[in-house]
Amino acid sequence: MPPIRGPAVPILALTLGHVFSNAVRTLPALAADVLQRDLGLSPDGLAAVTGAFALTFALCMVPVGVGLDRFGVRRTALTVLAIAAAGALLAATATSAAGMLVAQVVLGIGCSGMLMGPMTFAARGVPPARFALWSGIILTVGNTGMLLSGSPLAWLVDAQGWRAGFLATAALAVLAMLAVALTVHHPPPERGGRRSLLQDAGEVVAIAASPVLRPLMVFSFASLAVVLGLRGLWGGPWLMEAKGLTRIEAGHVLSLCALALTVSPVICGWAERRIGRPVLMLAASHYAVAGLILALLAGRGLPPAWDAAIFALIGAVISVQSVVFGQVRAAVPPERAGRALSAVNIAFFGGAAVMQAVSGLAAAWAGVGAALGSFAVALILCTSGFLLLRRKA
Repeated sequence: MPPIRGPAVPILALTLGHVFSNAVRTLPALAADVLQRDLGLSPDGLAAVTGAFALTFALCMVPVGVGLDRFGVRRTALTVLAIAAAGALLAATATSAAGMLVAQVVLGIGCSGMLMGPMTFAARGVPPARFALWSGIILTVGNTGMLLSGSPLAWLVDAQGWRAGFLATAALAVLAMLAVALTVHHPPPERGGRRSLLQDAGEVVAIAASPVLRPLMVFSFASLAVVLGLRGLWGGPWLMEAKGLTRIEAGHVLSLCALALTVSPVICGWAERRIGRPVLMLAASHYAVAGLILALLAGRGLPPAWDAAIFALIGAVISVQSVVFGQVRAAVPPERAGRALSAVNIAFFGGAAVMQAVSGLAAAWAGVGAALGSFAVALILCTSGFLLLRRKA
């Protein structure tokens, strides 16, 4: 079968994997109570189990970056999609906390390449000036997975149980595999010299620690943690416990957040090209999100409409994080794009893993509100560190 001309169709096929990743990692937000009941978990225990996803994801960024640059996008994407489908099936059949922990680890391994696949393909296949726009498109399409894990999966969990939710995401992973197999025919890049796998892995770590990426690494540490923490875990319990909403009603509110996360990245990519002030956009947006989280907590006694508006605003404003990928792409040549993008993803998901654990401890200490507040504190600290490192550089 001859390759499909133009980058759009392969990029969108690869992005189906990111749709799956967003759906499966945010499913626990609407199934937290039944997961705790069926698996015998406390709130901080659930946070620890689901945090294994983000921790494994971050650790796998090094081999994913090496695989993308050494073996190509097609082979790497098909491999991680197969692993991810297996992880979803393991989650659907888990009967204990240990079983779900194993499933989350396998899912973290599989999902580690879902965003980097289309990002790396775009970094090599579209002009540098258009990469920020394409990164926004990839995040916009990929974030539709959060729409799936809102009202649709809330209904499915109510009707058929949380296992059905994981089975549905497994089917999505298989669909993504078929799409990639049929449309992505980009050959693996030529290998320069006689570099070993260990040398390639070391370069991912070296890029992550380099002065040019260090400010972005600090910034990213809290950025995705907010999305996974609010939309992926604590948003549902907050709405059901603090506001007394049903699972379906909470799903509707979280779907507003997911809709904002879906629409906003492509707008942010366009705005960055027009405004040309990426540092200002990143810092202002994340300070604003910290303020919105505090406003959410301050409005505990207000009607659920307040929470719906805050969640939607958080989804829209935090999406400025997509500008990070354009900054990374501009800092390295195309042949190192996979490793550089994977390096910054270490910070995104490493921070998410740490904050899952921190927020779980906060929840055990003082409830869901304290868990949400921990993300506001992290945003303020990491955004301030980002600005300080930029000034020093």
